[in-house]
Amino acid sequence: MATGHTIGVEEEFQLVDATTLGLADRPEVVAAAEELLGDRAQGEISTSQLETGTEVCTTLGEVRAELLRLRAGAAQAAEQHGAQILAAGTHPTAHWRQQRLTAGVRYLELVERWGLLALQQMITGCHVHVGVDDPETAVQLLGHLRADLPVLLALSGSSPFWESSDTGYASYRTLWYARWPVTGSPEVFADRAEYDATVAQLVAAGIVDDASHLYWDARPSTRYPTVEVRVADTMPLVDDVVLHAGLARSLVRRSAAAAVRGEQEPQVRTEVVRAARWRAARYGLEDTLLDLRTGEQRPAADVVRSLLAASRDDLEDAGEWDEVSALAEQALARGTSAARQRAVLERTGELDDVVRLLLEETARG
Repeated sequence: MATGHTIGVEEEFQLVDATTLGLADRPEVVAAAEELLGDRAQGEISTSQLETGTEVCTTLGEVRAELLRLRAGAAQAAEQHGAQILAAGTHPTAHWRQQRLTAGVRYLELVERWGLLALQQMITGCHVHVGVDDPETAVQLLGHLRADLPVLLALSGSSPFWESSDTGYASYRTLWYARWPVTGSPEVFADRAEYDATVAQLVAAGIVDDASHLYWDARPSTRYPTVEVRVADTMPLVDDVVLHAGLARSLVRRSAAAAVRGEQEPQVRTEVVRAARWRAARYGLEDTLLDLRTGEQRPAADVVRSLLAASRDDLEDAGEWDEVSALAEQALARGTSAARQRAVLERTGELDDVVRLLLEETARG
């Protein structure tokens, strides 16, 4: 099967009390969602979180339909227990002490290994799985992919507030997650053997049990024949999720093709990639981004449009150009979720109104 033929999206949600608008400690919502959606729903590290994952899709239309179906089912499960689902990288006012660890061996082991980091994991993300059948290609394409992932991060920023404070970031989730030593962008791997050796060294060091515990911006999946792009915040608007999925799939297709042709990946040091990620997380679309293809700071909209232009042939071949380019222009005109959240706070002075905005956008889809 051709690289990029299949695609799937995972969304992590916060559970919010329908009355107080604070985090809802509702493990029963997960059980209700599993009853409604089967294995398309599952719990997360906190009892105030829920994750859904689409069926395997082949078109962006299928992705959109699945996202809407799963959000409707998750919302129904939450409503049964006095809660609502919120799609954003962070809850604007919640404190980590308000959440409780989900029961289970995997999560207990995370706490034993990571201590307070695991207990404070009050962030949520959106992950895109793109079909890549060949394990060697799945590793070699990562080096081509990483120069463009900060642009996807900038588009997705939805976590400006943390524990009732404006962090100054569009994606504070990115900074919070950076405390873990298995996140961010790894070095470029020459081949699968080098990747496997690196995983083995991390296992020997006691950092991970296996490759499924690597939370890099992109990684070969251990469960599916896919590359998983993990750089984005959870986004409230389904349009933005579909845009993210379309761009992520195109980047994986293009990166795989470049790897198969034997092209050299962009020669960018990991320290510079980290700087580009930081700038994307800091400003979203509101300022300049560090364009890793040119090495220059450029207006965010220009960098996004350059990425679109570079992807145009691939997207046209896939019949996705019209939809993805239109969604990108809408996102640039609308701004990030982080910008919309700040605009509400500036207008009303109430963070609860920000929560209401996120709940409304999540429900609207």
